[in-house]
Amino acid sequence: MKDNYGADIYDPFNSGSYAKNTAVNKKFDFDLMAPFKRNAFATLKEMYDSVYDFLYEKYNGDATVRKQKVSIGIEFYADEDNDVVKVDVVPGRELNKDQYKDDKKLNLYVYYQFGKMEAGSDYIRSNVSAQVSNIKENANKGDLRKIIRLLKVWKIHNNKIPKSFFIELITIKAFEKKDVSGSLWDKLKIVMEFIKNNVKTISLPDPGNSGNEVADSLSDLDKSAMSTDMENMIDRIEENSDNIKIYFPLNEKFPVEEGSKNQYGSSNAGFSVPPATRFG
Repeated sequence: MKDNYGADIYDPFNSGSYAKNTAVNKKFDFDLMAPFKRNAFATLKEMYDSVYDFLYEKYNGDATVRKQKVSIGIEFYADEDNDVVKVDVVPGRELNKDQYKDDKKLNLYVYYQFGKMEAGSDYIRSNVSAQVSNIKENANKGDLRKIIRLLKVWKIHNNKIPKSFFIELITIKAFEKKDVSGSLWDKLKIVMEFIKNNVKTISLPDPGNSGNEVADSLSDLDKSAMSTDMENMIDRIEENSDNIKIYFPLNEKFPVEEGSKNQYGSSNAGFSVPPATRFG
């Protein structure tokens, strides 16, 4: 992309779970932010279409290249181990001419509607670096990243709607509002109960731009469904702790030694779960 766009683009950078240390081994993907200069394109749609056309021409035949909500997805064909690597390229145009290096403010193009964000609209995602820093600054809270990873495993394995960024922010909010303590299962349950009780009404301002409401990435119907999902999971796991493996399945490609001490610490019938390295 640097070679293709030259002086019209700033340095692309990793903006996703690897930068935040919340990646899961159930899904191998990489988020690449591509910040363009203000005068590189007349419109955000022109920017988005240009990046898609470039990536399609470059990788068609080695991967599936498709337009997504605000990104272009490149999903490479499975390798000899049947692993699939996916790269999501998010093109953004600086909000103010020649100011990106100072204020980090970018406009994204919304390709199709998600939540309350209309297709074809501008989506301000300012200071992506602040979003990454927000996770790092809260990482000292006990098992915060583990809870985020587990909820992402639930999302991926069960094909759920919430964006990972939404999950990150609502988990951080739960840690701020509740006493999240006890075993790993206790902490996960507290966060799930918080989501169940608050997801329909919660405000989740973007840490890089307080005017950007991340809660709007879900519709009211999506929020209601997420609340119900949390309630159902808690009830089923409390009924039978083995059900935890239905919602947070093990990744059999990453076995661990028997007798590991890294367990959920569930209070039910002495049940324990293999360490997080085996979970997506």
